[in-house]
Amino acid sequence: MGTSKGLRYGRRFFAALPSSPRCKLCNSPFHGAFGPIMRLLGKAPWPANPKYCSACFKQLAEHRSGAEIECSFLFADVRDSTPMAESMRPAEFRGLMDRFFQSASRVLIDYDAVVDKFAGDEVIGIFIPALTGELHALRAIEAGRALLSATGNDTDEPWVRVGAGVNTGVAFVGAVGEGDLVELTALGDPVNVAARLASEAAAGELLVTAAAAASAHLADAGLEHRSLALKGKSELTNVVVLGPS
Repeated sequence: MGTSKGLRYGRRFFAALPSSPRCKLCNSPFHGAFGPIMRLLGKAPWPANPKYCSACFKQLAEHRSGAEIECSFLFADVRDSTPMAESMRPAEFRGLMDRFFQSASRVLIDYDAVVDKFAGDEVIGIFIPALTGELHALRAIEAGRALLSATGNDTDEPWVRVGAGVNTGVAFVGAVGEGDLVELTALGDPVNVAARLASEAAAGELLVTAAAAASAHLADAGLEHRSLALKGKSELTNVVVLGPS
């Protein structure tokens, strides 16, 4: 991902152009008025992996590298998706999830995250120093709270119920996979903890680990604290409970 200002400025410039879906790395739009221009610039969706534009995928495939770096992770889950799917027509449920993923994608891009993936009823964002500087934990927390607001969880009747978790720690970030299945992703215990937190959070809650709160210099006096027994962890995980922004 590099550390140049040009990378950050380029992502922000492309993010300002309509419309989604976008390249996972550079944010260049695949549709809308600028889609044809992006294709002329070599930024059409890569046929075998349309999450990336052709230019970015070629670089990712050629430079299959990565590094262990401190970064932050945001996981957000739709609550009660299984009973919702059971009670709705399939097309109606798909429309709801599409709306959630689009809202989440906009928030993550606005807060300089790499949109790692959409998986089932979950969205994952990676906040790395190359894009956020040393503020990656704060940006992840702000994005989590903004996502709760964007999905209506700052009201008594959200249009979709969402819980989220943020963690900070050293993880491997880089290219993983072979052939046309290569992906930019993050691996390691901090990623798993963030995923567990999102599963534990109630609708309208953002659970932030002590590590993420400390990295973000979060003033947590007067906020709710919990100690959670997360699946697969031998010790309790201390978290701060936040709500929508």
